[in-house]
Amino acid sequence: MALHATAFCFSGVSTSSQASRSSLLSVFPASRRCTVKAIAFPSQYPPIFPRCKLQGRALPSDNGPLEKDESSLVVCFGEMLIDFVPTTSGLSLAEAPAFKKAPGGAPANVAVGISRLGGSSAFIGKVGEDEFGYMLADILKENNVNNDGMRFDPGARTALAFVTLRKDGEREFMFYRNPSADMLLQEDELDLELIRKAKVFHYGSISLITEPCKSAHNAAARAARDAGVILSYDPNLRLPLWPSAESAREGILSIWETADIIKISEEEISFLTQGEDPYDDSVVRKLYHSNLKLLLVTEGPEGCRYYTKDFSGRVKGIKVDAVDTTGAGDAFVAGILTQLASDVSLLQDEGKLRDALSFANACGALTVMERGAIPALPTREVVLNALLKSVA
Repeated sequence: MALHATAFCFSGVSTSSQASRSSLLSVFPASRRCTVKAIAFPSQYPPIFPRCKLQGRALPSDNGPLEKDESSLVVCFGEMLIDFVPTTSGLSLAEAPAFKKAPGGAPANVAVGISRLGGSSAFIGKVGEDEFGYMLADILKENNVNNDGMRFDPGARTALAFVTLRKDGEREFMFYRNPSADMLLQEDELDLELIRKAKVFHYGSISLITEPCKSAHNAAARAARDAGVILSYDPNLRLPLWPSAESAREGILSIWETADIIKISEEEISFLTQGEDPYDDSVVRKLYHSNLKLLLVTEGPEGCRYYTKDFSGRVKGIKVDAVDTTGAGDAFVAGILTQLASDVSLLQDEGKLRDALSFANACGALTVMERGAIPALPTREVVLNALLKSVA
């Protein structure tokens, strides 16, 4: 049965009108309609590997002067899975002759994106105690992401998603989960010490759909908030994964007012406001709660809008040739959180914020130019070079 949802992506890179080469060098660190098919499969499988604890360590970055700093740690919570991407664009899943496996999952994408940009990141989530699960854990380690908070389930498989790439870069998903291991993370499996030492705690809404992961999500966010950690929220709506549209809206908004930073797309604004105009600032302001520090609205190749208590504006984008939009929004989030974790003053300084959003937009734009999510995430050096070319 074909179900419809909205996939969110960024294919723009932008700079403020005052941007210069010197200001860019000082930076530290879309929407698409898609068809989604949700496939259920048995959850009870025998364990393939013995349980073990995999650990990652941060290595020195060779992408510029930015060094990994544990005091700027961003902990990302949620799902990690395998995307199977067709080697040929413009075909349906049935027509595709072959697929390339690529690691994915929005929170994991953000964690790797931050590390690629020279920042410090960790991932907390659950995968199957299977070959794909251990492959994903190794990928985090290889990308210098702390995976101490990763858990392995012996009774459920690592989630899979087959993703069709159309000629225009739009996507069609077929998920293999229900339940997959990411849905089964329990509160007593959380690494609370890792969460408490973060500068930023980032999460989405997919981990709110079912128990026990929902309770684990809420406990993790509560621990972060109590420790004074900045809470970053990207709803990342995947409507067919929820029981109903109303349950999705209710679930996403249930934690809305606890976040310090929220990133949403135009389509998510329309969904949450039940059809109101996402380009109307007064509509967007309805979603701005009293404790929010920054609300970001992404507009694909057009760039993004930003809203704080004191100022708001738009950072324009430039178009790029999209090959695969998978993970572009996560690259954008990685770009802004890398810089925020290093310098929280950008929340009060509009000039710094605009430069940071130019950097984040460039991260998203570069990601759509290659296939897959994690494989396409850029380094800091590549992003800065792209920004310099854009103002040359």
